[in-house]
Amino acid sequence: MIHLTNISKQYGSQILFQQASFQIPAGTRSGLVGPNGAGKSSIFRLIVGEESIDAGEITCGKKTVIGYFSQDVGDMAGRSALAEVMAASARTMELGRQISEMEAAMCEPMADDALAALLERYGDAQQEFEHRDGYNLESRARAVLDGLGIGEEICRRPVEEFSGGWKMRIALAKILTLNPDVLLLDEPTNHLDVESIVWLENWLSEEYQGAVLMTSHDRDFLNRLVTRIIEVGNQTITTYGGNYDYYLQEREIRREQLLASHRRQQEMLAKEEEFISRFAARASHAAQVQSRVKKIEKIERIQLPPELKTIRFEFSEVPRSGDDVVLLQNLAKTWFLPDGTQLPVFSGISGLIRRGEKIAVTGVNGAGKSTFLKVLAGRTSPSAGTATIGACVRSGYFSQHSMEILDSAKTVLETVSEALPMASVGSVRNLCAAFLFQGDDVDKPVAILSGGEKSRLVLATLLAQPLNLLILDEPTNHLDILSREVLLEALQKFAGTVVLVSHDRHFLRSLVSRVFEIDHGRLLTYDGDYDYYLHKSGRELFPAAAARG
Repeated sequence: MIHLTNISKQYGSQILFQQASFQIPAGTRSGLVGPNGAGKSSIFRLIVGEESIDAGEITCGKKTVIGYFSQDVGDMAGRSALAEVMAASARTMELGRQISEMEAAMCEPMADDALAALLERYGDAQQEFEHRDGYNLESRARAVLDGLGIGEEICRRPVEEFSGGWKMRIALAKILTLNPDVLLLDEPTNHLDVESIVWLENWLSEEYQGAVLMTSHDRDFLNRLVTRIIEVGNQTITTYGGNYDYYLQEREIRREQLLASHRRQQEMLAKEEEFISRFAARASHAAQVQSRVKKIEKIERIQLPPELKTIRFEFSEVPRSGDDVVLLQNLAKTWFLPDGTQLPVFSGISGLIRRGEKIAVTGVNGAGKSTFLKVLAGRTSPSAGTATIGACVRSGYFSQHSMEILDSAKTVLETVSEALPMASVGSVRNLCAAFLFQGDDVDKPVAILSGGEKSRLVLATLLAQPLNLLILDEPTNHLDILSREVLLEALQKFAGTVVLVSHDRHFLRSLVSRVFEIDHGRLLTYDGDYDYYLHKSGRELFPAAAARG
């Protein structure tokens, strides 16, 4: 359906790929992976024509409809959420208007030739309109918005009233409603809660028939949907069959084979060069020496790809806390809006957080998960009840707001040094390096850091401290898959207590031993892991979607 053949692209001195090729066949589900800066987003922009290739060819069918969702939602104003979503299908709406006009024209008398021409245009328009499922456009838009958490009661609100995260959902709904032949999705789950992610999985698995090429930091999402992985890195593009877990295994096998081939080649070259060096001055061996020089000049040297950078860190020794870390008694929280309106979040919450537990806090969007964590962390006071912190508890709190309060004028090194005033310069630099701030990166001002870099910086300053209670609100949001895996491994080894909110199901499934669900203002406790919670709560994932993984 879409063919990228021998394409090359570079920015200045940075080469993304050279003479690389891959295809997006009809109906396939492909995951696009690679380290940050490798060129994944560039692939999307090249396909849709927002950027041009330096060499090679990109071809697709003449009537192929491509839908592209990126993190740049653009301006939204002057329409309701529903109208904004439908407006993205402008061609479909225009076809509907033309069909209505032609149907009206057919009722008027006209010459046979004119009628024949009109009927031909009408047939073409009808065919394209039906291909785009135009008759179901509005109902499809409503269904997609509802699946993404924007129900009937709010889909008619002006888009200006929605926050940035909700506008991302509207932008995603626009692309899904378009129902294109090819979906290009750049991190579609970034601003979705678990319920919306599961709905999107189900929609892509069972409703959508076209091809998908997507990036995602959600390992479960990739595993459940894709059957091909396209890896961008080391100035080339490589295709693997299978889901993300299979790709990891296959990539390791290929790397080991490459290392073995490189080792054999180096051994052979060393022998040849030793022979040349040994007999170069002997006239009797001149022919043999020249033959071997020509031989090694013609050999294509095996290049080893650089090791992928990942976060590497270890917790400092965790001070022991009391067995009862937090005691909750009839805890309640109500927000008071500027107009005096009271907004109850939760009430009557009682329970006990014990030493060493890893607890996930779950609930639908807006249930009050982040507010609950803020109360635990002492960032806001409860409206009623108490959250009593146990003996010798030292807590640390991470949230997206933590990144916002970073001092933009300070550098990475200054920020970490300020958080660890007793640490030596060498220790601070080592900690920065462990979180991928190496060399000149430590002198970067916070103001120019990306979301992922800011997240790593905050985690570095938090996790290096001697804490025994970590309260984490979406700690993985801006981390790629490999960084999430390293953070997961560290939290698994952490001897203290963890309470967290996350929409990364793989992360939760691999970490938590207990689940607190906030449901209609109440706290439901599940004394088991995340899969146990899904089963007991009736929220097990769609079997069809799971089977595809």
